[in-house]
Amino acid sequence: MNQALHSSLQALQTLQANQGASFIDVAGRQVPAQFRDDSAAIALLTAASPAASTTIIQDCSHWGRILVSGGDRLRFLHNQSTNAFQQQQPGEGCDTVFVTSTARTVDLATAYVLDNAVLLLVSPGNAASLIDWMDRFIFFADQVELRDVTAETAAFRVLGPGSEAIAQSIGAGALIGQPDGTHQTIPLADGEVRIAVGSGLAIAGYTLIVPIDQAAALWQALTEAGAVPVGEQGWQNLRIQQGRPVPGQELTDDYNPLEAGLWHTISLTKGCYIGQETIARLHTYRGVKQQLWGIRLAGAAEAGSIVMINGEKAGTLTSCVSSEDGHSSTGLAYIRTKALESGLTQVQVNDQPGELIAVPFLSHQYLEA
Repeated sequence: MNQALHSSLQALQTLQANQGASFIDVAGRQVPAQFRDDSAAIALLTAASPAASTTIIQDCSHWGRILVSGGDRLRFLHNQSTNAFQQQQPGEGCDTVFVTSTARTVDLATAYVLDNAVLLLVSPGNAASLIDWMDRFIFFADQVELRDVTAETAAFRVLGPGSEAIAQSIGAGALIGQPDGTHQTIPLADGEVRIAVGSGLAIAGYTLIVPIDQAAALWQALTEAGAVPVGEQGWQNLRIQQGRPVPGQELTDDYNPLEAGLWHTISLTKGCYIGQETIARLHTYRGVKQQLWGIRLAGAAEAGSIVMINGEKAGTLTSCVSSEDGHSSTGLAYIRTKALESGLTQVQVNDQPGELIAVPFLSHQYLEA
């Protein structure tokens, strides 16, 4: 990272430290681990009826950002991931999954279609490896260029009922009520910010991507407008409650996007793409053998623990977070479809009783049909 980028990042971190942040290294970037009021902010956001002004902000600058340019960019992404890109227009966006030829997950990404490029927001630490993976499929005549812009940009998420007021306060009122992925640029004092509908979870919110030299000023404006900072630990807690799968835990070579509950990212009608044949066969013949579900336990448990239903092994816990008082926990687990078809929801993990729960980010099309 050059000196100018480093100085801009330092300015953001100094501001966050003054707001009570402690830092951890995630994917080679220092990000807030937690702020003073993380637990209280998450509790307010996840309450049964959160106040209309409730809004949190998370620094997700450690998530990767890849710029895909060239005349064949939409066709290329259309052929390399699960969602449909050919008809996407500038200002639109979508979630999509990069998969192997056998439909195993590489990463869940959010794509924003720009005038002359597509900006991908990918999981922390995945930008370089995903560029290497995509580069293998760029042939001599293809007009496609890939550039990692993670270091030169910052990314924030604002989430909660008050996020619309936050968007309005920075001049993005036109996005209110628009579909997820819709985005536009908003001028700042010395530059501009791209703001997109969608928080990365099934919670109302927006994602903002900004040049790194504008990051501190934007963060200050958003927090002064009422967004309460939450660190990486709070985000992990929230994403497990919501059911968002992440690489290394729910998104691995062991699972495909249908099993991971990512039906909303998959076009079943767009035709051939990498992994399409496997996904089509699984869909046609109802071949999804396991499904990702939420799980609520009476006590703590560790990822990798076996989930039992009616005394038999039914699945594996992939993520788990304990409650503030340590008397319960919430997790995600892959459960065999046959076990789910029994209709039983009571589970046992080690010596902890619990139950399967629906989580809003995931869909289970076979059971919901």
